[in-house]
Amino acid sequence: MNKEIEAAFNDHLNAELHSSYLYLSMSNYFAAQSLSGMENWMRLQADEERAHGMKFIDFINERNGRVILQQIDTPKVEWKNALEAFQDSYDHECLISSKIDKLVDLATKHSDHAATAFLQWFVNEQVEEEAAAQAIVDKLRMIGDQPMGLFMIDAQLAGRKPEEDSNE
Repeated sequence: MNKEIEAAFNDHLNAELHSSYLYLSMSNYFAAQSLSGMENWMRLQADEERAHGMKFIDFINERNGRVILQQIDTPKVEWKNALEAFQDSYDHECLISSKIDKLVDLATKHSDHAATAFLQWFVNEQVEEEAAAQAIVDKLRMIGDQPMGLFMIDAQLAGRKPEEDSNE
């Protein structure tokens, strides 16, 4: 495995694990607000981000690279409301998308076709991640300060179930 790609993949592994930490923090924020549906949605998101990190670990190891775990920054723990938390989620997903794009550019620069193919799954996944967060932000903006609307969205988000692992 090219050493520059290996280092960049290790950095991104850290970003995925930080994402998991951030969503776990959001989950706990919603638990403290008695919004169990949003808590559920964020906890499942944290699990999904951890699984993304594991995909990077597996890929680095399969390519005979060396996984180097790094310190994970402390995530934010307080938000003004659900809208701010989900806006942060959307903004974070956009940041991760830009990081994935840079990894694709790096893999292309080094003609690492295996890395490029591996990253394509993440490119597609980020489209879904951004759309899911944006849809919730849009709904939260629509309801404004209406408690009944917040409870309805919370109930809807309680229905989220863990996704099946897919490498397609």
